[in-house]
Amino acid sequence: MDKKEIYEHLANIYLDASSKSSKKKRKTKTRTKSFQPLMAAGIVTILGLGSLAVYSNPFSRNRQAQTALFLYQDAAKLNFNFNPAKKESFSLNLNGLNLSKYKELYFSFKKLNSRDTIALRIEFTNRFNEKGEVYIKDIPDKWAEQKIDLKRFAQVSDWNEMKTLSFSVEEWNAKEKSGVVYIDNIRVVR
Repeated sequence: MDKKEIYEHLANIYLDASSKSSKKKRKTKTRTKSFQPLMAAGIVTILGLGSLAVYSNPFSRNRQAQTALFLYQDAAKLNFNFNPAKKESFSLNLNGLNLSKYKELYFSFKKLNSRDTIALRIEFTNRFNEKGEVYIKDIPDKWAEQKIDLKRFAQVSDWNEMKTLSFSVEEWNAKEKSGVVYIDNIRVVR
């Protein structure tokens, strides 16, 4: 076989292969053309349902309302005994944290003794030593979620650099002289 015969043989193989692939392409195009309207309708339906889900979700309209900053995620144990002391507290150092864009304080809490009547004092302190406090009466004996609007801490005028957040039980706000209060998932929410 000389070079010319080899080239002709390769050309025949190529032309046969290309004619077979063009037949397959024609069949595929026919199938694709009949499938395109169905595919387009499916995409429109999925996008429509997706946008409906986004706009019907009340939380998606205001995404800032769902932004939470966890200040302390572990369960804190406030173990009070008023025989030697008058007040027992659990404090978080906020290290100058800017809370000016946050609107609410959330936490879970419970008391250990179901017969005890306890009021919990929550206090924020800022860099100017302004202290805002809120009392929560009748702590439940089963885990419950508590929400406090930060506007209730009216004595705090500047939330830009916060020093501490403390939870305390005072002797005059507890029926029993000793007990335990648990506080968990302390966070602020926008």
